[in-house]
Amino acid sequence: MKINSNFLNLKDSYLFAKVGQKTAEYKKAHPDHDVIRLSIGDVTRPLAPCVVSAMQKAVEDMAHVGTFKGYGPDRYCYGYENLIASILSSYARKGVTLEADEVFISDGAKSDLGNILDLFSADNVALVPDPVYPVYVDTNVMGGRKILYADATEANGFLPMPDGGVDADIIYLCSPNNPTGAAYTRAQLKAWVDYAIEKDAVILYDAAYEYFIGDGDLARSIFEIESAKQCAIEFCSYSKTAGFTGVRCGYTVVPKALVREGTSLNRLWARRQTTKFNGVSYVTQMGAAAVFTAEGEAQIKENIAYYKRNAKTIANCLDGLGIFYTGGQNSPYLWMKCPNGMTSWEFFDYLLENACVVGTPGSGFGKNGEGFFRLTSFGTAENTEEACRRIRNLLG
Repeated sequence: MKINSNFLNLKDSYLFAKVGQKTAEYKKAHPDHDVIRLSIGDVTRPLAPCVVSAMQKAVEDMAHVGTFKGYGPDRYCYGYENLIASILSSYARKGVTLEADEVFISDGAKSDLGNILDLFSADNVALVPDPVYPVYVDTNVMGGRKILYADATEANGFLPMPDGGVDADIIYLCSPNNPTGAAYTRAQLKAWVDYAIEKDAVILYDAAYEYFIGDGDLARSIFEIESAKQCAIEFCSYSKTAGFTGVRCGYTVVPKALVREGTSLNRLWARRQTTKFNGVSYVTQMGAAAVFTAEGEAQIKENIAYYKRNAKTIANCLDGLGIFYTGGQNSPYLWMKCPNGMTSWEFFDYLLENACVVGTPGSGFGKNGEGFFRLTSFGTAENTEEACRRIRNLLG
């Protein structure tokens, strides 16, 4: 028996595990210190009332013979019809028309972003931005693929554009971006779609934060871009949209128009899912189905507005200190330059030890993240305000 030796090429620990470990060690050594975490992108607001009601009804359904549900419907690859319909309606409001069997329900975007690689040969070349969400890199390392990097820097606003001289087969885009908070305009996304079609590549488009977009020049779905259905797969999540980080539900759109080597990727993904996945629980799906109702959208937008106010609080703090950053306006993340020439981990330690505030070192997201630092707006308003007070006192 041989192990998959590609795992040995991974970094020793996952970035957020290292941040958690260092934070835990500090708290153990200083049990009387009040540590505020603006690091991991976990939500703090409760589920919307209509979602809770829908889940409570679904639990009651499971208690009676006549309404009990077992395995989900394989007709839509384990997505219940009312959930699929709600997702189609949300796309229609963005001007995008989809068919029911182009939408696949999952337990979250992170899982599908890793699992989708089952469809692609190991000798394909992946192109990822740097800095980048670690999952994009790590899952390709696990598969033994060659990885190329598109430099995202202060000079290009952390929004790399395609280079016609670079040949890639799998392209990762995340907009609004994790970790930088930067978001592509429609014109910029059109350039990436044109590039993917020219190279016969596939774009894996992570739209986990699309509900934070308020700027009308920014696309909330790559399928708003002409010809994108011929070259893109879109990954969406209820985690940040509706606070489902502890519930787990997402959906992936694989258009039927996406064909490579004469084969439909929609058909391949359906085959993969029915083989390796048994679907998301009925109770969770019924809660998710309530999210894109008129009542649900109004309620989740209240929570998103809460996080965006937190982002504004952090932005005002950084503006007052004269610190460069991206994000915060159409994203829950703010990507700040470390002060006084500190490295990312130096600033992590300095902020923790002197202000008891935890963020995420930018170097953990790639070489271009060195010297930068990610803060999130997913904390409580009180903690966000207190963290900013401490940062101002420390750096002002």
